[in-house]
Amino acid sequence: MSFDTSTLYLFATMVAGMLGAMLVMFGKQENIPALKWWGTAYLLGASSVAIWTIGGVSLGEPLLLALHALGFVACGMVWNASRVFLGRKPNLPGLLFGAIVWVGAALAVPLNPATRLIVGAAIVAIYAGLTASELWSERRRTMHKRWPTIAVPVMHGCVLALPIVLGSLLRPHDETFTSSIWVTAFSIELVLYAIGTVFVIFMLVSDRAVTVHKTAASVDPLSGMLNRRGFTEACDRVIEREAAAGRPVTVMIFDIDHFKSINDRFGHPAGDEILKLFSTVVISNLRINDLSGRIGGEEFAALLACPLEEGVIVAERVREAFEASNIACEEGPVDTTVSIGVAGGPAGTDLDVLLAAADTALYQAKRTGRNRVEAAEELPLSLEKWRRKTAGRAASQRQVPAAT
Repeated sequence: MSFDTSTLYLFATMVAGMLGAMLVMFGKQENIPALKWWGTAYLLGASSVAIWTIGGVSLGEPLLLALHALGFVACGMVWNASRVFLGRKPNLPGLLFGAIVWVGAALAVPLNPATRLIVGAAIVAIYAGLTASELWSERRRTMHKRWPTIAVPVMHGCVLALPIVLGSLLRPHDETFTSSIWVTAFSIELVLYAIGTVFVIFMLVSDRAVTVHKTAASVDPLSGMLNRRGFTEACDRVIEREAAAGRPVTVMIFDIDHFKSINDRFGHPAGDEILKLFSTVVISNLRINDLSGRIGGEEFAALLACPLEEGVIVAERVREAFEASNIACEEGPVDTTVSIGVAGGPAGTDLDVLLAAADTALYQAKRTGRNRVEAAEELPLSLEKWRRKTAGRAASQRQVPAAT
């Protein structure tokens, strides 16, 4: 069975044009610049191929040269779209490189149809490889989610390499190569590539949206730190990792002293500023691989991959830095002190156990004068007992409001 190559190319351009228009509209609606790049590339490429297919040699050599150059610019836009999507700047010299090479080669040496096909396929294959390289460099996604974004442009590049290999090695002087079965297969592949690329694009956009929503659900908007849910999930992963290496971990709980009186005296906006200040103090005094989060109103927590003794030193450093903040409002100076409970455990100790021990140490620090660091002497024997005690303490605070 034979296929008319011109009909296949026209069908491919229709599909690419519709997909391009859809991408541009969706990019404008969702304000995603990369989708506008992708959509414009599809429209530009589809237009150039359609005009070339319909007009043929009657268009004249200069116009055909310009149309082919536009097609290579469209390939460069696809590559730049992947850069923009990943937060990089467009590479404008690279955008025009393929078109410049094509025009330069055509003007320097007269090219027969088979050679034109080989040179053009090589340029597009290079752009496909660059696109795959950009997506490969994105390290924020797991491999099982990322492989289609690599496989589609790589497979496209391999198909484009067929005319290069077959034309230059097997049939270098055969002028009928441009109408062979390989060119027909290439035409069909263009349609599949256009559809497959859009599938990959929307998969990337969907993955990005899920990541944004997941991050929003795990981050405290006021302090910018992890919230209780995000902190717990991250800690579980770190504890599991450290347990596999046989290393201990340390947890600390921070409670800003007399925070209710700060809100009462200076107002809630001032209280919010104190919370943001304390979150900055915590983050700046921890290592980059330590975890920290806001787990309650004025209560914060941190997880460090270190023994208890080192954790106590870090906690003391945080306490001293916060005390030295020297905050003052129109109503007077603001006391910036914090009580801290620290607990450590052997490799593999559950987070709940560490939090229970750190909470007991924190309660001791507040009972013995506040603005101090207390280390837990031992891990709790019963988590259920600790949960009941914590729930009872919270209930009594709701019934009889008291300054914390």
